[in-house]
Amino acid sequence: MKHERTLSRKLAISLWLPIMVVVLILIVGVSIVGENKLLGFGIIALAAVYLVVVVVYYEYLEKQVIQEMLGAGFEQSQVQKHLLQHMPVPYIVTNDKGNQIWFNTAFEKHFGSKGSKKNINQMFPEIYKKVFPSEGGSKQYRIIWKEKKYRVECNSIVLDQLSGLEGTQDGEVLLAFYFFDETQLLSFMEENKKKNLAAGLIYIDNYEEVLEDMEDVRKSLLLAIVERKIIRYMQGIDAIIKKFEKDKFMFVFEEQHVEKLRENRFAILDDVRETNVGNDLAMTLSISVGIGGGTYMETYESARMAMDLALGRGGDQAVIRDGDNTSYYGGKTQKVEKSTQVKARVKAHALRELMITHDQVFIMGHKNPDADCIGAALGIYRLTRTLNKKASIVMDENCPAIEPIMDALRAQNVEGEKIFVTNEEAKQLCDSNSILIVVDVNVPNMTEYPDLLRMVNTIVVLDHHRAGTETIKNAVVSYVEPYASSSCEMVAEILQYIPDKIKLRNVEADAIYAGILVDTDNFVIKAGVRTFEAAAYLRRSGADVTRVRKMFREDFDNVQLRAAIVSKAYIYQDEFAISTLNGKDRPGATVTGAKAANTLLGVQGIRASFVLTELNDCIYMSARSIDDINVQIIMERFGGGGHLTMAAAQLKDVTLNEAIRNLKDVLSEMKEEGEI
Repeated sequence: MKHERTLSRKLAISLWLPIMVVVLILIVGVSIVGENKLLGFGIIALAAVYLVVVVVYYEYLEKQVIQEMLGAGFEQSQVQKHLLQHMPVPYIVTNDKGNQIWFNTAFEKHFGSKGSKKNINQMFPEIYKKVFPSEGGSKQYRIIWKEKKYRVECNSIVLDQLSGLEGTQDGEVLLAFYFFDETQLLSFMEENKKKNLAAGLIYIDNYEEVLEDMEDVRKSLLLAIVERKIIRYMQGIDAIIKKFEKDKFMFVFEEQHVEKLRENRFAILDDVRETNVGNDLAMTLSISVGIGGGTYMETYESARMAMDLALGRGGDQAVIRDGDNTSYYGGKTQKVEKSTQVKARVKAHALRELMITHDQVFIMGHKNPDADCIGAALGIYRLTRTLNKKASIVMDENCPAIEPIMDALRAQNVEGEKIFVTNEEAKQLCDSNSILIVVDVNVPNMTEYPDLLRMVNTIVVLDHHRAGTETIKNAVVSYVEPYASSSCEMVAEILQYIPDKIKLRNVEADAIYAGILVDTDNFVIKAGVRTFEAAAYLRRSGADVTRVRKMFREDFDNVQLRAAIVSKAYIYQDEFAISTLNGKDRPGATVTGAKAANTLLGVQGIRASFVLTELNDCIYMSARSIDDINVQIIMERFGGGGHLTMAAAQLKDVTLNEAIRNLKDVLSEMKEEGEI
């Protein structure tokens, strides 16, 4: 419109300019008459004649110009109308309510003649008034018509003048829809995606442990059988597989076969685990698959990251990583304890080197710290002080679960040493030369102060929980070992490999010992050889079993409360024990609920127990099992995690009854799918 107004203005100026010049000459002629009448009248007469000629000519020219402009406009309109009518792309115009006004030949060919009063929503349910674009705007839609897939572009047009379309008026809003058939394009894209490269890795988790006490003949036989099973399984998905180490394989295949792996839930895991040629331990595999990478290198890197997750979660499982989406399969068996402590020694030396090069050391655990968390933190604190470095534990001191340890610390801290700092104090003390050591947690949002992870450049993670999708990504040293009974066990091993003579105070040795005691339920759950070796070291360092036992004695009210939780429990599907607790005005309610879940495991026939504690508008779910059910994958359905035999989750914005119903639904679903 602006361009048209400019053109009209230029045309008017070009027409009126000669007339204005003639008028100017007349004025000059009149002024000359007084001095030279002959010349003045001559100029006036000549100008008058020229003016008459120009006016007559303009009258004639105006009719010619108008005729030419009308003809050109009409011709252009006819050309545009013809092009629009016969445009190969289906095109339809509707009013702002979606009622049809006009459509072209291609639209009629694809979708049929529907009449000018037909609403577009009656033809295409995906397109309705609420999703129309705003005035002057545009939107895109995806529709399916008779098994064909269309991308629809809609433009909103506000009319300033009549457009030659019947039933329209000034200021009316019209909607123009273009239909692009993308059926073939999408089919090609889908086919191309199926042909994309998927990369995978297979690791034998316990190669050394299984073969350690076997005869040479049986070793060869077992390895041959397992390798043959792996190769045959890979042949089922047309994969190319190559063994690059004695216990590691790499394979590549087309992405279209990933769905087959999902459907049989990586049956090779069970097949290899059930292989027995006289071996005492079952051989297990960890499998990772990476898909959706932009390049082959990115796809392989995705598979490698998926393998880190599989191993971090304890092995004997498969992980598929598709961009940021991760799927887990298997993980039904307990992680076999590693007999070698080489890794612990290497991590201990790496940790010491990092601590020496930094001035300020922060130690942080998870929210609502327990005995394992505070024990591990105190062990690292004593190591830091032995190296003559500043140390601070970022932790909530007012937590019922660690109250006995905190009381013992205050009693022995005669020098008034400041061990703990608040989140705000840590923020102020933090500088570029600080190091953060995270213990007993590897999920960023579950740490005491997640913002501290972004403030500190050097981060170390020491944890025994199975890794999930969300982990601390930027750790310089990550020592996550699911086979360990507790973080305190890992810290006790590290302290033994530090060359500096570390002298634990009695209360610190007691706290670390207590962490092991609580997480193993008095050396019953996940207590291996290395667990007892760590306990022996702590006993030599001054830990007193009797003192620890007294420290964690319960008052009579908690004993009665736990008995009440057990007494009102009920059995679901003949194998799951479920109970509840109202934690309002009950200090340490979540701990009591967890202990009650442990007690319920003593009931014959119970494979897993669940105690749901209602506290502060949140449902705390504690899950326990002995060995044949992985409660971690159950809790992951609720956004939680943990170990194979011990896990938990927090549910918000749900009632207790809703949480119980959701738990039952998940248990039924996972049992039907064969996951538990």
